Amino acid sequence: MKKGTKLYSILKFKCPQCHEGEFLETRNVYNLRKAGNIKESCAKCGCKYSKEHGFYYGAMYVSYGFGVALFVATWVVTSLVYPDYPSWFLITLITAEMVLLGPYFYALSKITWANLFIRYKGTSEEQKRASESESPTK
Repeated sequence: MKKGTKLYSILKFKCPQCHEGEFLETRNVYNLRKAGNIKESCAKCGCKYSKEHGFYYGAMYVSYGFGVALFVATWVVTSLVYPDYPSWFLITLITAEMVLLGPYFYALSKITWANLFIRYKGTSEEQKRASESESPTK
């Protein structure tokens, strides 16, 4: 996973535009006082993370998708490995997973949503080097 890919920004919770600045107010997604709180803008490149009021409402759909994927994967794997376990066990297991992974999915859905709409541009130094290499030498 290298810098410049959306996956890098998502998994490291970095700025979608420069991949250097922090996206969340705290790196600990389980700090429930600041869970999912994002910074106003990037400290490195100045990118505004919220394009408009209610921008991150769409992240609810991403979070829902993560939850459904976890539910289906857990149900299928557990049913294949332990077919004799009762349904209440599977429901309890899935509920416990959702409670434990809920704050992580919440933060992950916001950075994923931001990466859908904010393009990677690199840092100002990278942009400067790219423009210098594109200009012909005299």
